[in-house]
Amino acid sequence: MTQTLTASSHARATLVLGLPLVGSHLAQMALHVTDTLIVGRYGVTELAAVVLGSSSFFIVFILGAGFAQAVMPMVAAALGRGDEAQVRRDTRMGLWLSIGFGILALPLFWWSGAILRALGQQPDVAALAEVFLRIVGFGMIPALLVRVLTSFLAAQERTRAVLAVTLAAVAVNGVLCWALVFGAWGAPELGVAGSAIATVAVQVMTCAALAVYAARAPGLRRFRLFQRFWRADPQALRQVFRLGWPIGLTSVAEGGLFQASVLMMGVIGTVELAAHGIAIQVASITFMVHVGLSSAATVRTGRALGRGDRAGLRLGARVAILLSLGVGLATVALFLSVPGAIVGLFLNPADPGAAAIVAFGTVLLAFAAAFQVADAMQVMALGLLRGVQDTRIPMVLAVVSYWVIGIPSSYVLAFPLGLGGVGLWTGLVIGLTVAAVLLMARFWRRLPSG
Repeated sequence: MTQTLTASSHARATLVLGLPLVGSHLAQMALHVTDTLIVGRYGVTELAAVVLGSSSFFIVFILGAGFAQAVMPMVAAALGRGDEAQVRRDTRMGLWLSIGFGILALPLFWWSGAILRALGQQPDVAALAEVFLRIVGFGMIPALLVRVLTSFLAAQERTRAVLAVTLAAVAVNGVLCWALVFGAWGAPELGVAGSAIATVAVQVMTCAALAVYAARAPGLRRFRLFQRFWRADPQALRQVFRLGWPIGLTSVAEGGLFQASVLMMGVIGTVELAAHGIAIQVASITFMVHVGLSSAATVRTGRALGRGDRAGLRLGARVAILLSLGVGLATVALFLSVPGAIVGLFLNPADPGAAAIVAFGTVLLAFAAAFQVADAMQVMALGLLRGVQDTRIPMVLAVVSYWVIGIPSSYVLAFPLGLGGVGLWTGLVIGLTVAAVLLMARFWRRLPSG
């Protein structure tokens, strides 16, 4: 018998599940910010190398993380059906694919110096970035396994455990990174290599902690997650791969949209690039709220799909959309009311260029306000579509929106039409708005009535 939930019950369940995921995503951002701050105090060239290396690692990582994200709706649906064996099989094959991807990615990191130099990077920065990437490359497997285990636990609605482990990782990373970069407390001074070693160590520890929790926590032992881990399940493997690779490519396409915007803004000017970087960073922080709510929507949609509760699926989807929209509108109000104060938080008032950056950043935050609603709706639509295990067509719609409409619009408005940074951000808003409309339409058309 299917339990009928009210809209308020759906909202409460989505927030209970989603808010710890929001915290986890923000903590993950804090990990990278910590590394940047510490290495930035060590040296300018070293900072450039770590930023370059981290961004390169992230592009490869989000491609492989598609398999981990595919596990979430599959496990949720299996739980909705009461099929515990399938929960184990789907998760195990997600772990398999993550390990395989991590192994295949290693050569890219090992010979990254030559690749970066071919892409026009400064030789000294590329050489240090290669040192960084050769080490963090070995962290790809545990980092991806963490994502799979997070998906498994999120589908079980065990998001508080994920948050606790991630917060502990932030603290451990800060201590390790400082010790190994500067040689504090008797540790060797390793600079860039120290930052990389700290990153890998934290990834391994996080993976181990989540694996132990997933295997031994009360209520989870019955899944025997690592039982006969070596046994393949071809059907589950194919399904995780089928759902996962479009998710990975969608993430790369979205990441590429913003990377392209950075490159174009760099052509416009230094002040504009600085303001752009601040505005993007602010938008990224608020975006994490929508990512967390989207993941919660994926789980709850998958659960409803598994138990055949079409009416609950539709009501839950409406509630999740309204929650994300509410957060987006609150953010719009914040960005429009105190834009100068927000931008100023990232600057030294004594810096001669601070006033110009604040002035342009204030303009960009107005566009970021529109950006918030569009971005919220497109990521929520993607989460809902993943919940019903629909990833290929959404990938095509997202790529068209980002790369066929968004980036060309930004370029034309910024350069041929002479609107500069304002035109560039207008193009971003256009691309994300188109994505939101197309993906939302896809979700509601995809649902059977009921």
